[in-house]
Amino acid sequence: METDVIVVGAGLAGLTAAAEVADAGKRVVLLDQEPEQSLGGQAFWSLGGLFLVDSPEQRRMGIKDSRELAMQDWLGSAQFDREEDRWPRRWAEAYVDFAAGEKRAWLREMGHRVFPIVGWAERGDGRADGHGNSVPRFHLTWGTGPGVVAPFERRCREHASAGRLRFAFRHRVDDLVVERGTVVGVRGKVLEPSSVERGKASSRAEVADFELRGQAVIVTSGGIGGNHDLVRKTWPKRLGTPPRTMVAGVPAHVDGRMLGITETAGARLINPDRMWHYVEGVRNWDPIWDNHGIRILPGPSSLWLDATGKRLPAPNFPGFDTLGTLTHLRTTGYDYSWFVLTQKIIEKEFALSGSEQNPDLTGKDVKLLLSRVKSGAPGPIEAFKRHGEDFVVADTLTELVRGMNRIGDEPLIVEAELRDLIEQRDREIDNDFSKDAQITAIHAARKYRGDKLIRVATPHKLLDPKAGPLIAVRLNILTRKTLGGLETDLSGRCLTSSGEPLPGLYAAGEVNGFGGGGMMGYNALEGTFLGGCLFSGRTAGRAAARAL
Repeated sequence: METDVIVVGAGLAGLTAAAEVADAGKRVVLLDQEPEQSLGGQAFWSLGGLFLVDSPEQRRMGIKDSRELAMQDWLGSAQFDREEDRWPRRWAEAYVDFAAGEKRAWLREMGHRVFPIVGWAERGDGRADGHGNSVPRFHLTWGTGPGVVAPFERRCREHASAGRLRFAFRHRVDDLVVERGTVVGVRGKVLEPSSVERGKASSRAEVADFELRGQAVIVTSGGIGGNHDLVRKTWPKRLGTPPRTMVAGVPAHVDGRMLGITETAGARLINPDRMWHYVEGVRNWDPIWDNHGIRILPGPSSLWLDATGKRLPAPNFPGFDTLGTLTHLRTTGYDYSWFVLTQKIIEKEFALSGSEQNPDLTGKDVKLLLSRVKSGAPGPIEAFKRHGEDFVVADTLTELVRGMNRIGDEPLIVEAELRDLIEQRDREIDNDFSKDAQITAIHAARKYRGDKLIRVATPHKLLDPKAGPLIAVRLNILTRKTLGGLETDLSGRCLTSSGEPLPGLYAAGEVNGFGGGGMMGYNALEGTFLGGCLFSGRTAGRAAARAL
């Protein structure tokens, strides 16, 4: 079999790259080991957040953003400090230019739309030159993850109908074919057909061999988040000891196999120790894949405790500094922590990651969306309150502590100590100012119109019965993204250990750290994962087509 370009991996980066190749009039084969019903990969399950800079949505919300401010935030978060950060830094600069330039218009031309209220993710570590977003930049896709995937799936299916693109599902790549120093194809196994639902583990039974040749291969196979053994193996000392137990934020097929296969063919892998895992994971009471975890996207008001009941130090507040909080929690000796909050907080401040957890946004259902402003938490969150094994709901603090100790590793929470902590916090609510940094942050957040409308609850005392019932949520470490990967130049060409391009080989998406081998450095600003797939997939697809 022969074609012009082979794309390995039918996630968002692969769809984007394949569409760009076919747009250029070239033939492309899009391979994936999973069945057709998993087209779109992890992006399908996402909330659909995109990082945009100085957008019309921001300006309408009174947000003053700029390319310069975004670059300051990016570099303060990335903290590039290695010799091999040469290409990742150049990719970061190019991506911020894209996010501040044509990204929104390019997507909009394909029918993509965003929610009018801009979210404020990763609010930072408290320093102007440090980690975090100085302003809200999280643009939620109308249609969530499926709404991001749809334009690129449509483009690919149109090219397939015209004969320029061929899908090859259930084709698992085991080797890259290299001849005279040039990548000329792939070989592997055809797996038996599978009718499992999207996200479920599919069969690995082999039914045939295959080899496919082309003038270029673009690897878009994703990261390692579904392979917990590999996550632990590459876990860096700076984040503390690897967790004994984690919940899976991605399906099992996100296993990192192609990273090793591509490295064996001669490509260079850099920054494998850079990774992005969340600390607000809860076990899905209605799981899609094994050990399925859902991330809580919290507002800033919940009281965050470690497993023993000690309050986390500033600036480790909900939604502020993911890896900073993870690093602190790894010193506690436990793999979980706690949110303590009220019904009033959960109604306004809890969102759940995942397209399936947001049926109103995913289904573009305006009537259902408007129900969020009514009393009570959204339906999926109420379902977790009723059925989730990590949730404790109680009318009194005594009952709450009893429930926390029942589902914790051992009875670690002392009621008298927790009561003192909450009462001390509650006294700070009597004024519109406070020495408590978290209370100050809550007041500051409500100065942003979007937070005051739909994201941050009115400050109140946790022990106020009118705000109840009390709620405690056990938070688990949730595996998610690989921030390092295959080193690529600004055309998406894979580089060798000598720094030269490996002819015929390109990479895009999470497998190359979303650009260059790690364009986010040590930290992500959120909304950058999907956007990284789009930008690197577009870049690699266009470059491969030009080079033929």
